[in-house]
Amino acid sequence: MKQDTPKGLGPVVQIDQERIKKHLGELVRGSVEETLNALLEAEADQLCQASRYERSAARVDTRAGHYQRKMHPKAGEVTLVVPKLRRVPFETAIIECARRQPPSLWSTRR
Repeated sequence: MKQDTPKGLGPVVQIDQERIKKHLGELVRGSVEETLNALLEAEADQLCQASRYERSAARVDTRAGHYQRKMHPKAGEVTLVVPKLRRVPFETAIIECARRQPPSLWSTRR
């Protein structure tokens, strides 16, 4: 029995490793950005003693918006959404820890 297979048929499945690396890098970068922003929000909630929009007698401060700051960790450029508070200074351990890193980690653009 003879099979009818073309002789010039190359690999049927091709894997583009560069594309996979780029996609995985973007997933890691997005995960880092999401985690850092969640930590900033949690720290602001702890300082205010209430979450955003929550009515509470124990509330110490209220939000006054946020500002964005770009950071360049090994995972790639991430945009941090840093909360502003009205009365209590928002001094986060996340940004203070990162400031000890080389100046190339931070972007001057906002």
